[in-house]
Order: sequence, then structure tokens, then C-alpha cells
Amino acid sequence: MNIISGSSPQKKPSKPPKLGYFDRAELSLILNTYSRRVAAGEWRDYALDHIEGAAFFSIFRSSQELPLYTIEKKRLKGKDRWLFILRDRRKNLKQGARLVDILEYLNNLPRLVNN
Repeated sequence: MNIISGSSPQKKPSKPPKLGYFDRAELSLILNTYSRRVAAGEWRDYALDHIEGAAFFSIFRSSQELPLYTIEKKRLKGKDRWLFILRDRRKNLKQGARLVDILEYLNNLPRLVNN
């Protein structure tokens, strides 16, 4: 005897959504860049976040402000490829397929010089 619950037929279980994340090597590269700027007194806090198909590393001057920069790792539709995007508060600064290119651009941005 089969017991049927509800009026809709059973559906096949769907795959859970693939969350975006930074792998260990990527996170290591980002944290190396971040730690140099923390040592210089420029940055003080960061946040990691993820949603379906994307991961975010946000950099803050202090924990009570909006992020100065955000590094986004975004899944390209229908492919197992990723796009990295560097954003500031207003616009996209750089995007590319390699995280190293994004971090190099970030390292070459003008810095505040204290006298």
C-alpha cells in the first residue's frame, strides 16, 4: 500500500545552489595584500560574505564605515569559470579572470602619505 501525501506529485530533489567562495589559495593572496596595508595603518577591518554564485571580501578603514574596496568572485553563467571584480564605493575599478591581476591593480592604487 502506498501512502500519498498532498495533491502534488513528488519531484526529484534538486541540486542545492552552488555558493560562491574563495578557495584557500585565493584567500591567502588576498590576506597577504590586506595584512601589508593593515601593518601600514591604512586598513583596519574586513568582512567575508557569499551568496549563490558569488563571494565578497570587503575592506574597511574602520568597522563603522562603508567598505573602501570590495573584491568579488562571481560565477559566469553556465560555466565553471569565475570573474573577479574590484569595486570601490562608486564604481568597478578592474575586472578579470585572474585574482592576481586584481590584487596587482589594488596594490598600485595611490596611497595616503602621512607626514
